[in-house]
Amino acid sequence: MRVISGYYKGRQLKSVPGKQTRPTTDKVKETMFNVIGPYFSGGLGLDLFAGSGGLGIEALSRGLDKVIFVDRDMNALQTIKANVGLCGLEDKCEIYRNDAERALKSIIKREIQFDCIFLDPPYRKQKLESLLNMIEQNNLLTINGTVVCEHGTDVVLPKKIGNLEQGKTSDYGNIGLTIYYLSEAIKED
Repeated sequence: MRVISGYYKGRQLKSVPGKQTRPTTDKVKETMFNVIGPYFSGGLGLDLFAGSGGLGIEALSRGLDKVIFVDRDMNALQTIKANVGLCGLEDKCEIYRNDAERALKSIIKREIQFDCIFLDPPYRKQKLESLLNMIEQNNLLTINGTVVCEHGTDVVLPKKIGNLEQGKTSDYGNIGLTIYYLSEAIKED
């Protein structure tokens, strides 16, 4: 596993030990960032089911200013901290142990908005639609922000969730990718 592009291109990242966490493949990661970026001019990101932290670190490498990493697994948190340290990104990261819904409730209290949110939950325990509703209803996404959902190919998400509009969807083997946008035109409705 490695950083594909940007400032930290080629940097090797550690994987979470065991079989609980499935890292995003380089092919999926590359496609994902080509659709939503491929580079950023600053901004804030949220890696909600962070695992190894690979998506958030890739986003930092491509120009985000800061990323909040959340995972409930202690092995994942230790791996995120190690990977953040390998890239020297400690000052650009917040790392929390929490489940997704509790983490979003804490973020709502802080009144934070994100330019990019990554949702890559375990395929068997997905609550993507309810998480997307929570993100939309609490204005956690900036105008022109994106939410990237990685899921099993058997998952079909709605075309629209409140003011979130579905953009590109793709399948890569057993991995599905769905991207939502919050555009200025949509937000005014």
